[in-house]
Amino acid sequence: MKYLVAGAGGFIGGHITNELLKQGHDVTCVDIKHFNNWFQINKNSKNISLDLRDLDNCNKVVKGIDVVINMACNMGGIGFIEWNKTDCMLSVLINTHMLMACEKQRVKKYFFSSSACVYNSELQNTSDIPGLKEEDAYPALPEDGYGWEKLFSERMCRHFNEDTNLDVKVARYHNVFGPFGTYDGGREKSPAAICRKIIHSKLNNLDEIEVWGDGNQTRSYLFIDDCVEATLKLINSDFNGPINIGSEEQVSINQLIEKVQIISNYKVNKKYLKGMPLGVRGRSSDNTKIKKELGWEPKYNLINGLEKTYDWILNKMSENKENQFTKP
Repeated sequence: MKYLVAGAGGFIGGHITNELLKQGHDVTCVDIKHFNNWFQINKNSKNISLDLRDLDNCNKVVKGIDVVINMACNMGGIGFIEWNKTDCMLSVLINTHMLMACEKQRVKKYFFSSSACVYNSELQNTSDIPGLKEEDAYPALPEDGYGWEKLFSERMCRHFNEDTNLDVKVARYHNVFGPFGTYDGGREKSPAAICRKIIHSKLNNLDEIEVWGDGNQTRSYLFIDDCVEATLKLINSDFNGPINIGSEEQVSINQLIEKVQIISNYKVNKKYLKGMPLGVRGRSSDNTKIKKELGWEPKYNLINGLEKTYDWILNKMSENKENQFTKP
C-alpha cells in the first residue's frame, strides 16, 4: 500500500511511519518543519518539507496515494494550546484541504487524528470523573481553540465520509507519550515534563520542581506503542469513528510525580504554581467502544511506559554536558 503520513516529523507521526515501513509499505512523509527539526526521519521513506495548509500542496502530495494518515496540526501541552489558540485553530486548513485533495485524487482511506479536548468541558469539572464516552462530546463545549478546531474537523470528516467515496476514520487521542517525544520548550505533555524536571533536579542536586496547579487534576496517559497499534487497527477496520484511543488508568499529577520519583530513585519537593494553565479538572478515556469494535486494549500500564520514557529523556539530557534547558 502507498501511505502518506502528514505531520510525519511529529512524535506520533514518526512512530507510525516506522511501523508502516516495518510492515513493508511505501511511505511518503510530509511535515512543515525543516528536516533538522523532525522528531524522527527514516531514510527508507520519501521525506518532504511542505505546508499542507495550502490546497495545491495537498493535491500534489496525495496523488497516487492509497491511504492518508493526517497527524498534522499545531499543538502541544496545556500551556501551548492555552497561549496559542489562533495557531491551533488554523490547523483546520490542513484537514479541510487534505479532505478536498483526497476526494479529488481518489484516495481510498483517510485518517484524522482528533483529541480528547473535544469533550464537553462541563463534564470534566472534578478530579474523579468517570471515563469519557464518545457521545460525551455533545452538547458541544470543547476546550477553547484547539478543542473547537478538532471537533469541527471531526464533523467535516463525518460529512465527507457520508457524501463521498472517501473512507474516513477518526480517533480521539488521550495524552500519548513515550520516547522520541518533545520534553522541553513548551509543547511537552505532563509525563515528559515531569520526567525532565525530576531528571534536571537529580543531575544538578536540586530538591524542588515546579508543578502547575495543585497537582490534583487528573488525566489518563497512553504509551506510544499502544497508540500506533490502535491507530493502524482502526485504519484497517470497517469502523469509522470517532473512537477513543487512550488509557482508562486515571491518575493525578501528584500521583504521576510519585511514579517518576520511584523510577528515578530521587525525591523532590513540589512548588505549586496556582496561576498556570490547567485545562479541565479531570479526564480519562472510556474504552468500551474500542474494545467492542476493534477488540483492542492497551498492553502497557503507566509505570511501564514511564520507565521507557524516563530512560530515553535521561539519556538525551545526559548528552548535554551543560544541562541547559529552557525551563527547569
